[in-house]
Amino acid sequence: MAKEKTNSVYEMSPQEYNLKLAEALKSVSEFKEPEWAKFVKSSPSNERPIEDVDFWHKRAASILRQIYKNGIVGVNRLRTRYGSKKNRGVRPEKFVKAGGKIIRTILQQSDKAGFTEALKTTKGTKEKRPGRRLTAKGKAFLEEIK
Repeated sequence: MAKEKTNSVYEMSPQEYNLKLAEALKSVSEFKEPEWAKFVKSSPSNERPIEDVDFWHKRAASILRQIYKNGIVGVNRLRTRYGSKKNRGVRPEKFVKAGGKIIRTILQQSDKAGFTEALKTTKGTKEKRPGRRLTAKGKAFLEEIK
């Protein structure tokens, strides 16, 4: 019988996998938290800036896993994915998208590391939508996490 190829991305629980991937991303020199990241909120729905020390690497791991699962993903789709409900006091809660700067910067860092590549739309064709897609190096990096 042929040996089945195991894929740790789908076998592990998402939380466990993202934590292991975040630890692995700390060793990649391109994934560094910018200075401004300590002072910004991740979404307009939040009241305070992020207090988690490892937030940058955890969010980068989560974004890379989303790209692995969904194929081509753009900033706008990820903003919707990480959005949440805004507490508007007496008025009913309302869904708001997450901020795009953190997501955009992480995608640029993953481009620089060679894990993703940007796709542009070509006029007249509907088959390619714009966004980011994993490269062979990125897929190999995500699949070797155990």
